[in-house]
Amino acid sequence: MITTPIKRRWFGTDGVRGRVGEAPITPDVVLRLGFAVAAELADHVPAGVRPRVLIGKDTRISGYMLESALQAGFCAAGVDVLLVGPMPTPAVAYLARALRLQAGVMISASHNPYDDNGIKFFNSTGTKLPDAWELAIEARMEQPMVTRLSRDLGKVRRLTDAAGRYIEFCKSTFPVDLDLKGLRIALDCANGACYHVAPPVLHELGADVHSTAVSPDGFNINAKCGATSPDSIRAFTLAEKADVGIAIDGDGDRLLMCDASGQTYDGDQLLYAIARDRHLRGVLGGGVVGTLMTNYALERAFANDGIPFVRAKVGDRYVLEGMVEQDWMLGGENSGHIICRDRHTTGDAIIAALQVLAVLRARGVTLAEWLAPLQLLPQVLVNVRTAPGQALERHPQVLAEAARIQAVLAGRGRVLLRASGTEPLVRVMVEGEDHGEVQGLADALADVVRALGKAA
Repeated sequence: MITTPIKRRWFGTDGVRGRVGEAPITPDVVLRLGFAVAAELADHVPAGVRPRVLIGKDTRISGYMLESALQAGFCAAGVDVLLVGPMPTPAVAYLARALRLQAGVMISASHNPYDDNGIKFFNSTGTKLPDAWELAIEARMEQPMVTRLSRDLGKVRRLTDAAGRYIEFCKSTFPVDLDLKGLRIALDCANGACYHVAPPVLHELGADVHSTAVSPDGFNINAKCGATSPDSIRAFTLAEKADVGIAIDGDGDRLLMCDASGQTYDGDQLLYAIARDRHLRGVLGGGVVGTLMTNYALERAFANDGIPFVRAKVGDRYVLEGMVEQDWMLGGENSGHIICRDRHTTGDAIIAALQVLAVLRARGVTLAEWLAPLQLLPQVLVNVRTAPGQALERHPQVLAEAARIQAVLAGRGRVLLRASGTEPLVRVMVEGEDHGEVQGLADALADVVRALGKAA
């Protein structure tokens, strides 16, 4: 299987992202970005209506700078701005929809280190912008900025009760006939945007919550903590003698969980936990959408259970597009983005964790017991650096080698070739039942790509 990303100048697979101080994460580019988004919004609202947007951010030190640049761009174009400060990405999506705004903007680089940052956009329905919008915004960024007259400039105010609104929303997604009383939870908030909202959600549902990485300083977001650091939540769960461990990434849309023994569970496994329960209760609402990176074992488990399954391109917005197209309620990625469309419009780590906890409470099982039918297959990913524009993932020799490997696996695994959307890389992924075999096959295919790159 081969995928090639859409070519854009600024937008990647999840908004605009990069190293702070390097384009596009500089005040001048972000100012133009805000103005361009405002101009695009103006074409999608009725005449005479002043657009309103909400801006949230995670805990990176650069958030102050980018927030100021964005609001300046919006105000210059006559758009009013609501500021909420540090707030999870899914909270921004929820508030944009709940407050009937024209857009929500999140300043975050998600799971990346503190010296990266980015901008994500949500429309009035709380979903990420489609490709067509992003391409239109990029085109507008090439046009001159024309500041409105003083009487038409946008205004800025702070929404002081944003955290409370979001906490209540999260709690409302948990079954009213269940609680978390008696459950000891180890919670890792990645020193990110969930540090002040995730603990109250779990505590107010009755859990005994023990939190770590809840002291952001602008520099420690995702630093050896959060959903991208399995060792951290494993050690913390064991140290606290907790029943369950929950790790969230820096902007609150990725989830990793851990059981009392220290075993960690990724997005594929947690997606199966929710889907299996809903299927058995007859409330799944169709099937499940995964991505090209979803473990083959999950596809096989769904087939055994009679659950329809389709794959989308990598990226939670493509998962959501697939869910809408199929009119299904559940989808996600192995990275921990899980979308419960009957609960929210985007991936939400807190809400996904609550859905898993609801399964455990209602059925009286542990994560290990409930996930026993799913045994993930070994998956090897090799990144091969190439020259820009080579497109080696479509080279006939690469395709021939990929076909040979797929024939060797003969239904026991699969091969994926994917061009990176952010770097000059070809991502070679092979998965199957035997790790040694999979490693050898992945290396063989990567060697073909690498040799062609050197020969070009």
